[in-house]
Amino acid sequence: MRVLLSTYGSRGDVEPLAGLAVHLRELGAEVRVCAPPDEDFARRLAGVGVTMVPVGRSARALTTAGSAPASLPERAAELIASQFEAVTAAAEGCDLVVSTGAMPAAAGARSVAESLGIPSVALTFQQLTLPSPHRRPLAYPGRPFPPEVTDNRELWELDARNIHELFGPALNLHRAAVGLAPVDSVRDHVFGDRPWLATDPVLDPWQETPGLDVVQTGAWIVPDVQPLPADLMAFLDAGTPPVYVGFGSMPMHGAADVAQVAIGTIRALGRRAVVARGWADLDLIDDGDDCFVVGEVNQQALFPRTAAVVHHGGAGTTTTATRAGTPQVVVPQLADQPYWAGRVADLGVGVAHDGPVPTAESLSAALRTALAPETRARATAVAGMVRPDGATVAARLLLDTVRDGRPPLRG
Repeated sequence: MRVLLSTYGSRGDVEPLAGLAVHLRELGAEVRVCAPPDEDFARRLAGVGVTMVPVGRSARALTTAGSAPASLPERAAELIASQFEAVTAAAEGCDLVVSTGAMPAAAGARSVAESLGIPSVALTFQQLTLPSPHRRPLAYPGRPFPPEVTDNRELWELDARNIHELFGPALNLHRAAVGLAPVDSVRDHVFGDRPWLATDPVLDPWQETPGLDVVQTGAWIVPDVQPLPADLMAFLDAGTPPVYVGFGSMPMHGAADVAQVAIGTIRALGRRAVVARGWADLDLIDDGDDCFVVGEVNQQALFPRTAAVVHHGGAGTTTTATRAGTPQVVVPQLADQPYWAGRVADLGVGVAHDGPVPTAESLSAALRTALAPETRARATAVAGMVRPDGATVAARLLLDTVRDGRPPLRG
């Protein structure tokens, strides 16, 4: 059996697919992944022996270039076109397509699967894009919801219209070119009525919603066996556990100021620091021996060696820190990150920072709470509740569904 996994997004969109791919191969499937041509994505997939098909432009370049509201339809058209080009070729001979990532990219991949007559599954690594009466939808840049509309159901209807206005024309243009009928709701086309949710039910509990048969599998994680660099190990062994600071795929405008605040605050608390460069290019502020800077690093191995993790609140980083039992300070920047910050606070495993720009005062207060013994105890307890087998569950369910012809995969 051949399975194509397709995404366009950050490391947090690619890493879980590596986990799923490993378990699909263990069950005898041939797997390839369509993903942006960023070097770190290619290196990660190659490290687990998975073939990567590059799609479109570098996700890092697209993210760090900024995203003016007026450019969203144009960028969506570019993503959709790249999906039709790359996925069409990569899906040849496949029995299943799994699509995720940015909405227009997922819409393109689903349409390609439809045009080729291949069953497909849509998934998300956070539930905030799934319509639910229990919460508001996320607003797109330049598309705020009217302040007078407060009913969640009405807001989700507006969300569907906004998404279709942004992405529908480009999607339907490409669908027509391959003989497909137009869709009248891009969001419904992507998710159908049976979307998959690859998150942990303790960290991200799904509330039953009429009209959606959500398949929640647990988070998709592949053990990272890459050793920590020797010089980092020497740093860790030379003193007390440091505080990790990193913002993943977030550009973080004013990164030098953020590094200054973070390192200064950590030092003032008598702690050492490990600073992750990430897409913000964070760096050390001096040559003090109490700080260490890292690039790509095995977070699964590093986080258990730290006193606390200060991060942006991406789904993957939040899950990794939670599994490690390490207290967290989440400094959310955008999209789903405030949600993950709230979940960390609600579970008592860390602190949700108020706003995207930390100050010495705000970060100090947050770290004092995170570093308290009771937070560490709670983080340790919750770590034992997080299920480790989400990717295994998903792989078995996917292959069984295809083999048994269970309807409807697509929704």
